[in-house]
Amino acid sequence: MQISPLPALGMRQPPGGTARAAPDTARAAPDAARDAAAHKVAEGFEASFLAEMLKYTGLNARSESFGGGVGEEAFGSLLTEEYAKLLAARGGIGLAERIFDVIKHRESGT
Repeated sequence: MQISPLPALGMRQPPGGTARAAPDTARAAPDAARDAAAHKVAEGFEASFLAEMLKYTGLNARSESFGGGVGEEAFGSLLTEEYAKLLAARGGIGLAERIFDVIKHRESGT
């Protein structure tokens, strides 16, 4: 059984079910590192986008009858950002995948 790093990077495997090894292994390591960095940037952008969208949903709105205070005001936005990061890490709305595809396309020059 072969374990692929693709799902951990949020990428799908090719239809054949197994990823093919790069012919030049010396070049494969920098490409994998660059892909991981590009995916991290794309996921971070999606998390930022989701955080902005979640702010307007009222997810962490203060309740009038219970709670509140300075602590809730100060840390409510941090909680919203963490929710957004978790959503993005679990696939989000697919924005990170599209951004990653654009980054890869621009890097390849095609």
